[in-house]
Amino acid sequence: MFKKILIANRGEIACRVIKTARRMGIQTVAVYSDADARAPFVQMADEAVHIGPSPAAQSYLIADKIIAACKQTGAEAVHPGYGFLSERTSFAEELAQNGIAFIGPHVGAIAAMGDKIESKKLAKTAGVNTVPGSPEAIADTAEALQVSRAIGYPVMMKASAGGGGKGMRLAYNDKDVEEGFEATQREGLNSFGDERVFIEKFILNPRHIEIQILGDQHGNILYLNERECSIQRRHQKVVEEAPSPFVTPAMRKAMGEQCVALARAVGYYSAGTVELIVSGADPSGESFYFLEMNTRLQVEHPVTEAITGIDLVEQMIRVAAGEKLAMTQDDVKIEGWSIENRVYAEDPYRGFLPSTGRLVRYSPPATPHFSRQPVLDTGQGFSSAEVAEGSQAPHQMRGDEALLCELRGEGGIRVDDGVIEGGEVSMFYDPMIAKLVTWGETRNEAADKQIAALDRFEIEGLGHNIDFVSAIMQHPRFRSGELTTGFIAEEYPDGFTGAATSPETLKHLAAIAGFIMTARADRARQTDQQLNGELEPPYDWSVTIGGKAHLVSLDEDVTVDGEPVDLEMEYTPGERLVEASIGEADYGVKVEVTRTGLKLTTHGAIHKVQVLPARLAHLTSHMIEKIPPDLSRFLICPMPGLLVSLNVAVGDKVEAGQPLAVIEAMKMENILRAEKTATVKSINARQGESLAVDAVILELE
Repeated sequence: MFKKILIANRGEIACRVIKTARRMGIQTVAVYSDADARAPFVQMADEAVHIGPSPAAQSYLIADKIIAACKQTGAEAVHPGYGFLSERTSFAEELAQNGIAFIGPHVGAIAAMGDKIESKKLAKTAGVNTVPGSPEAIADTAEALQVSRAIGYPVMMKASAGGGGKGMRLAYNDKDVEEGFEATQREGLNSFGDERVFIEKFILNPRHIEIQILGDQHGNILYLNERECSIQRRHQKVVEEAPSPFVTPAMRKAMGEQCVALARAVGYYSAGTVELIVSGADPSGESFYFLEMNTRLQVEHPVTEAITGIDLVEQMIRVAAGEKLAMTQDDVKIEGWSIENRVYAEDPYRGFLPSTGRLVRYSPPATPHFSRQPVLDTGQGFSSAEVAEGSQAPHQMRGDEALLCELRGEGGIRVDDGVIEGGEVSMFYDPMIAKLVTWGETRNEAADKQIAALDRFEIEGLGHNIDFVSAIMQHPRFRSGELTTGFIAEEYPDGFTGAATSPETLKHLAAIAGFIMTARADRARQTDQQLNGELEPPYDWSVTIGGKAHLVSLDEDVTVDGEPVDLEMEYTPGERLVEASIGEADYGVKVEVTRTGLKLTTHGAIHKVQVLPARLAHLTSHMIEKIPPDLSRFLICPMPGLLVSLNVAVGDKVEAGQPLAVIEAMKMENILRAEKTATVKSINARQGESLAVDAVILELE
């Protein structure tokens, strides 16, 4: 077994690998850029090596710097995580040339399966169903139009080396191809160093199902069941779960065996994922097609770990060290249900615009239960050599309670993250802040745990999608399991404004608001010495929430509009998160004081609550409403980013919906369009300029 490994990655996945390596008694080395100098993964590792400036192209993507760090520290192997160099054949080759093990598959498998075009050919030869599409890379927009028309719209344009939702664009017509083909090329080149693009048919009502593969260097290959990853935005996964509510045992077996056959065709070993697109319109489940194979660890691997009890990072390390898998296909079971939500630095209330900046407050609902100390000798006498011959070390197999607690988290709640309060979410890297993983005996239990945990996940200082993923967990269509990759577009066609809230919940929140304001009023009177001791009851408040005013009274009991409410809660002025119980309902409510009351956030929605003493509430009718200024004549930068292109000049006439500029942020391109027909009056920014949020790019007249 290795004594020291280097993690050629950053953030949460670096923390994740370090935790398992330490449990195995393996020392770890972190590499970091300028932006990550104070990041948690740097502090967690036994050693850390600085490798360059903040941009990934000058640090994490330079293989020579990673290899130099290995030589400097004596690291025997490299775990690449996901992204960056994880699927670069040249990187794996250079490691081998320098006598450093690659914790992943062999170079031939990466080359064969890492390229979307070549892997599709291989899959077709192996007898795997493939989606109709272009067999070769497309040269230019003209050819893209020709191919798209031949296949038939809608089509998907994909960067050959792409992944993680980047370098992918859906086209419903010629105009979409004309606008998106070159952008797809640029994203592929900027993110993966490869501008080749291919086009394939877009399957209607598609479900995204993927099969987790695990193999060793002795010819053993298993499938560890499936994950459903259908809920996506801009082709980037948002929610993942295992197992899938759509897949039957027969489908699982057919998919799994076909994916194993594909992996065997390239002599695959280590962890890998075969991604399939399944037609939701075919209830038989037989219409599934090969999309691609990711020859690395997936972001969503924790849900597979939770239902199987198998630590995938540990298995990758053992396989790279030459050990045999200590399990067979019959050992792979499904126990319970697991759901993962990706917590992103993006604002769903503003069209999911990327958000960067400092985490003024960061308090996750639970801490991952991974041990940070090497495992003590069990006294069983197992050695690496014996395991390689087929012995089963206790911590490798399902049923080990300590390992299950690590993989599922305390109480079925696990948080994988790589940030801390006071840290920064940088514009240089992916916007994911954390992964919230829950496990339950049933799918509904896992979803309910997600809602409760999200209510208690505190993030301040930048935009985040906590409310949005909570709303998905509550959505009737999600609960029914009727999922497709179009879920978000179909269910939120006009954008996200918060989860639907029942009248009963609004009344409960009114009672909570009245309780909070009473406590604040009592504290205020004590501190300014107007009164000694507590206020005399009753306390009557006019609480307006959801457009309706409620009379909340606090005497011996709490009443809302004259009806008693069985409220149990404690609140000390200044608390930002309160726990409340009303009858059978439990709430975790984030509290923010405003000029006219409170902002209460819970169950996926923000509620601006006006709270006034009941005797003064009638005076609000005399308040003058402030009308916001008209900003429609300005094209405003919606996020910090780089102005990649400016498509108009002063004096140009533009039509509503016409592309005016392209902003690149978080490694994604965003097209800014005209809101109305107008003429360009002035331009205030230059192509190639870095812009701050709300910067005026141009003015219309």
